[in-house]
Amino acid sequence: MKFLKGGLNSNHIDPNARLCMASAVVGFVTTFGVDEPSGCYDDLDECNTIITWGNNWAEMHPVLYSRFMDRKKEESKYSRPKTLYIDMATRYTRSSEHADHYIEFIPQGDMAIANGICNLLLERGKQDSKFMDQHVRFKADDGSDITLEQYREFLKEYTPEKVEEIAGVSEAHLNLLTDLFSDPQRKIVSLWCMGMNQHTRGTAINNLVYNVHLLSGQIGKPGCTPFSLTGQPSACGTCREVGTLAHALPGGRVVKNPEHRADCENIWNTIPGAINPKPGHHTMAMFQAFNKGEMGSIWVQVTNPAQTIPNLNENMNNATKGNLIVSDVYPTATTKVANIVLPSALWVEKNGIVGNSERRTQQWFRMVDPPGEARDDAWQVLAVAHRMYELGFKGMKNRDGKFLLGVHDENGKEVEAWKWDVYQKFNVDKFHYEEYRKLTLKKHKDLAPYDVLSDQRGMRWPVVENASGQWVETPRRFVEGEDPYVKPGKDIQFYGAKAKDDRAIIWARPYEAPPEVPDEEYPYWLCTGRVLEHWHTGTMTGRVPQLKNAMPKAYVELNPNDAERLGINEGDKVKIVSRRGRIILPAWSRRARPAEGSIFVPFFDETKMINEVTLDEYCPMSKEPDYKKCAVKIEKV
Repeated sequence: MKFLKGGLNSNHIDPNARLCMASAVVGFVTTFGVDEPSGCYDDLDECNTIITWGNNWAEMHPVLYSRFMDRKKEESKYSRPKTLYIDMATRYTRSSEHADHYIEFIPQGDMAIANGICNLLLERGKQDSKFMDQHVRFKADDGSDITLEQYREFLKEYTPEKVEEIAGVSEAHLNLLTDLFSDPQRKIVSLWCMGMNQHTRGTAINNLVYNVHLLSGQIGKPGCTPFSLTGQPSACGTCREVGTLAHALPGGRVVKNPEHRADCENIWNTIPGAINPKPGHHTMAMFQAFNKGEMGSIWVQVTNPAQTIPNLNENMNNATKGNLIVSDVYPTATTKVANIVLPSALWVEKNGIVGNSERRTQQWFRMVDPPGEARDDAWQVLAVAHRMYELGFKGMKNRDGKFLLGVHDENGKEVEAWKWDVYQKFNVDKFHYEEYRKLTLKKHKDLAPYDVLSDQRGMRWPVVENASGQWVETPRRFVEGEDPYVKPGKDIQFYGAKAKDDRAIIWARPYEAPPEVPDEEYPYWLCTGRVLEHWHTGTMTGRVPQLKNAMPKAYVELNPNDAERLGINEGDKVKIVSRRGRIILPAWSRRARPAEGSIFVPFFDETKMINEVTLDEYCPMSKEPDYKKCAVKIEKV
């Protein structure tokens, strides 16, 4: 961030999280005024009801899911009250197998379901009126202020009959969900991930699930929280909090705000005005510009866009014509088309600091040295920046004319950290972290001092020093007695509110149909995602023999009724065709069960690029692509 935005005057930087967590970011900011979940993992132990909104956490978050299953076993063993689990999804998965209720909905129907619950809550007078009076206000989809009565009028369209028409969910299931949120004895945790985020209305559906919790008062108490699970390690810490999105700056700041730019320039000691006030290209715009020759060079660090960008044929077909530099640990689809490949250190081969879904920031230390000439990605930035400084590039000089990214020891003496042997010996992490930590204090994202953090198993921010001199973490934000920034007597205080009124926003977001739906020519829905055995594009997991043998190649998953109707048997080759591309895969119908008229394909296999088929439409607010639904036709080969 300091190198690009402070030194190169460029905001053309975006994280892989744009493809997985951007809708969650904008959802938090538009509802609460600040990013990151307010709840914590402890709520999974405190709640008595869990609802997953299109989230196959048994395979996507197996460690967290095992925590839930351990609790279920304890309940059975000791005859404790049962935790109710409801799985809402477009596909019956391993998560669904352990649910008390499985509710299947039509893709994008989640918007109608959330509005339908809110409509019934108000219609039946089951909302938490006291909570609403004190802690929320209402806005229309265009951002204008509305009253509760106007919001109530907006919701009237979402009758049980209308919800069933849009989402395919029965009145009985909608009543079940409404009854749960109506019950003051219920303590509900909602969980979601890519199903809601990779959505052409991703920001809106995040807002709508918050609406349900805000209307029912199911937030800000132990066991009551709408909780967005992060799609990959440290998407919170190394992206959202540090501000590597094209429009952002560290600590919740944005490049458009002059005060925010000045904060960063002062702490970074850059030349005044170094930060460009115009947001850069988000991921899709960046690669589209690169593909058209409008952007000459891209430096990709340890991510794999040549496999993950949607509609690959359109958005990556000219990648070899530009200057593509790739830093990575292993060969990938992206290194194959790169001009320059820089070998990178793996996570066990470097020091680092991560931040997870519950705002927990944690230091870890290098376990083994990187092989050969592999180097930390942070060192690569330092080395390139220093070479530019040596060549006289103005942006790499600070206000004193010295190296902008210079590292200093505790006595203020500059350390030659751009030299690999020096970098390895000196704790560069501590220097950069303490500088960055200053930027976390403005919006109550306070991090612990490095020496405190590195002595702990992670700490959930905000972390502040109490009267006894102890550094104390925050399990739940906005809650009196847990969050140090909530004023005494406030009980709940949404202090991030943009209107400075301590109120979260309930949005009147209407259902909107997907941009592409099945028709006569392309009659099936396609959904893509991960599998338990492989992480993302399989770059690492594909090199673990046990995982590779367990799941060697991609496949297409069909509903058994569709397979029988089409005469497709297990292992048969199936051609999948969209308006953008085609792919041939073996059929498999025994792992999970898509809804009739739907298929599922994992994206880990670089020999079978499903993203040649996917749609590249994205949420207008978060700019996150929708990998979960497009129209295809299928036939037996």
